[in-house]
Amino acid sequence: MVVYYNPLAANGKGLENAEKIKEYTDAELKFKDIRGIDFKEILKSEEKIVLCGGDGTISSFVNSVGEIPDEREIYYFPAGTGNDFTRDIEKDGLILLNPYIKDLPTAEIKGRTYKVLNGIGYGIDGYCCEQGDKQRAKSDKPVNYTAIAIKGVLINFKPANAVVTVDGKKYEYKKVWLAPTMNGRYYGGGMCVTPNQDRLNKDRKITFAVWHGAGKLKTLMRFSSIFKGEHIKYKEMFEMIEGYDVEVRFDRPTPLQVDGETISNVESYTMKSAAAAANKKPADSKNA
Repeated sequence: MVVYYNPLAANGKGLENAEKIKEYTDAELKFKDIRGIDFKEILKSEEKIVLCGGDGTISSFVNSVGEIPDEREIYYFPAGTGNDFTRDIEKDGLILLNPYIKDLPTAEIKGRTYKVLNGIGYGIDGYCCEQGDKQRAKSDKPVNYTAIAIKGVLINFKPANAVVTVDGKKYEYKKVWLAPTMNGRYYGGGMCVTPNQDRLNKDRKITFAVWHGAGKLKTLMRFSSIFKGEHIKYKEMFEMIEGYDVEVRFDRPTPLQVDGETISNVESYTMKSAAAAANKKPADSKNA
């Protein structure tokens, strides 16, 4: 069994965390640095593969290899900091990854296609990732995303207006703070933004969510409720819509993050479930 680990995961403790896999298996283990690895080549080997790192490690893998044969088992051992994927599936230890990376939704952003593991953050969540990247480039200190978010809400981030289309139906929102579309429930290191979303739901629906209309102080006062999924009770400022095909368009460029990867100056994105991408939505999807 070959454990491909990211030494930069968990603030440089990638190997130390990867070695904890010994508590979960008696198999003979080989540890290899995942950086510079050609994922397509390792799929050709007959050795069992374990990906060890954070959500970004899984995202990099699925966006590099294309289709994975059903008989090729891929395992995962969490060793990152955010770990929203394992938080969502409520598992730890050595995890068979195949059921969770089959039929992933896809996103189109600035002409590039991404397979989406957890979700897309658009609005202040994208802004926080962008600011975090800037801080990380200047310092080795851990990034305080909570502090970035608070400062963003109060001072630097300006909410946008949005036009959203879900399965052909158009919605318009003013003063949008968040406009994610999710495959899982969690993103951003523990924010349960779409608590009703099931990544293995039968129809492979995705969930669009929007936090809108509120001023700075009201948004800041209620923002912490998102970590427990309690924000959904504030229906005057938060809404969720299930569907298969989502397009979100802002009236000005705004940072976006897809599974933690920051993309700056984005005016719009689309995200399609696997069913929509394959044009196999259930017949009643128009009424979904």
